[in-house]
Amino acid sequence: MSRDSKGMDINILGREFRVACPVDEQEALLSAADFLDKKMREIREQGKVIGVERIAVMAALNIAYELLSSRQDKGFDITAIKRRMNSMEALLDKAMADQNELFTSPESS
Repeated sequence: MSRDSKGMDINILGREFRVACPVDEQEALLSAADFLDKKMREIREQGKVIGVERIAVMAALNIAYELLSSRQDKGFDITAIKRRMNSMEALLDKAMADQNELFTSPESS
């Protein structure tokens, strides 16, 4: 199994990223990038989330939730994870609203 890294381009939500990846893991990386791209497109198409960074965070939260939900280990408290994710989403909503106010406030003359 070769551990030599090679640069490769991946495309996520219409943006190209150059990443280093071991040659023997490139196919897995392309699959992961494709999965992330599809999740981000689903979120964007719902129209409730605006901004690439926010879409990326929501996709990451959804993927993390799916991963933790699918684990067989009963040591995870899924209810606590859901509460934490909802709390993070509320904080993101507030931060984005505050940021939008900065750019939409009328300028004083």
